[in-house]
Amino acid sequence: MTLFGTTIDGAQITSLVGLLAVLALWLFALRGQRDYARWFRDWEAGRKARRDAELAAERGENPDPTSPSRKSGPWG
Repeated sequence: MTLFGTTIDGAQITSLVGLLAVLALWLFALRGQRDYARWFRDWEAGRKARRDAELAAERGENPDPTSPSRKSGPWG
């Protein structure tokens, strides 16, 4: 077989197929890691929101952050 003017034998074809298989394996692993990181970030944000709501309820504050009675910012 000739590819780009170079003769490729069976061992080189096998090596190429192996490299492509390893690349596919790494891509699937990378996708799984990225999905896990996204899940953990969302889970951690939800846990923090629940904890902040619990602390606000214990202090008797309004837990709704969109409420006008809740002041935020450097002058609020």
